[in-house]
Amino acid sequence: MTALSGMTGFARVSGEAEWGSWAWEAKSVNGRGLDVRVAYPPGFETMERVVKAAAPKYFQRGSLQVSLRVDVAANVASGTINEDLLDSLVASAEARYGSALSGEAIASLMNVKGVVEAGGASLRDLGTDEDVGAALSDAAEEVLKALKDERLREGDMLGGVLGQLLADMEDLRATADGLAGTQPGLIQERLTRQLGELDTNGRVDKERLAAEIALSAAKADVREELDRLSAHFVSARELLAAGSPVGRKLDFLAQELNREANTLCSKSASLDLTNAGLGLKGLIDQFKEQAANVE
Repeated sequence: MTALSGMTGFARVSGEAEWGSWAWEAKSVNGRGLDVRVAYPPGFETMERVVKAAAPKYFQRGSLQVSLRVDVAANVASGTINEDLLDSLVASAEARYGSALSGEAIASLMNVKGVVEAGGASLRDLGTDEDVGAALSDAAEEVLKALKDERLREGDMLGGVLGQLLADMEDLRATADGLAGTQPGLIQERLTRQLGELDTNGRVDKERLAAEIALSAAKADVREELDRLSAHFVSARELLAAGSPVGRKLDFLAQELNREANTLCSKSASLDLTNAGLGLKGLIDQFKEQAANVE
């Protein structure tokens, strides 16, 4: 049996190596489809392809934001020297002063912008290292798995909430079923009272009145709606038991439940039955709202 999965969650996986440290972060929110966006440092463009290729193995819906941070170790990011620029500056200074520069003077020239390129070049070099790429690819899979676990935990909570809402709806449906049998009598009483107020001379044929009462009672029969509600409840429990991806099916089912509850209210001849129908509509709205979080 597949577990129920939500669509929100957060996960972080980090590590260290000789070349530096890294951290993957992944967060997910609701989405109609699967949308994956990846942020990465310069030089690590291949990581976007890795993440987008791996994500469909774990998710079918949701808006994912996955980011990679890489910090280069000090011994790796010590910097590279632009030899051509430094030589040009030294030559210009020596020509200006007519003597060779001291080590201290050359060290001062190395502070000129562009002479020392620190960090950036080393970071880009790491992005082309196959071993680094393999390690970060494995970590990307790990963070996606961790995010999946978080979404499953949310799904477990949602399953409990949706199951309780179904139980509450079934109770109201049972109440409505008990009230449905009073519909014909209430309709007869109402029509007879209205006729007495309008036909004070008693000119309406009793057989015609009986036919009208029977027709109105047939139109107000809610047994079909109650039967469909029961069938939908069974389908909803089967979907919850089947596990994700069922979010869209649960949303459609909520629409069908709402349709039956609306008809129940429109056919009602009593305040009690109307209240039961309105109670159902309120629970169905909550069910639909929670189902929107299910993958």
